[in-house]
Amino acid sequence: MQEADKIRVDKWLWAARFFKTRAVALDAIKGGKIELNGHKPKPSKTLSVGDKLKITQPHRQVEVTVLEVSDKRGSAEAACSLYQLDKEVLNQRKPTMDMALAGYREKGAGRPTKRERRQIDKLQF
Repeated sequence: MQEADKIRVDKWLWAARFFKTRAVALDAIKGGKIELNGHKPKPSKTLSVGDKLKITQPHRQVEVTVLEVSDKRGSAEAACSLYQLDKEVLNQRKPTMDMALAGYREKGAGRPTKRERRQIDKLQF
């Protein structure tokens, strides 16, 4: 293989628009959110055509096969031509009760809105 057929994993993830910046892609790799052919790579690991990537993001988990390597970030259509989507799992789950500790609140629960306060004041006087 030639040197042009290989590229750093963090550059490719950025060019394929999985992450907004290379720094975010770098953090994801260091954090173990990326698997390359079943192994956790270092950011400088080279990626080539045919490699399989498993990418875990907060809102989804995807498995892709690399079709092209590029270090240029282009349009979304161009980015889609860099990989083949093998599997995608969206993480759209209902918040649990322990999320209330982190500031989550069901709609309608908690303090009344301004409109609801006015309605309560009308009832009281």
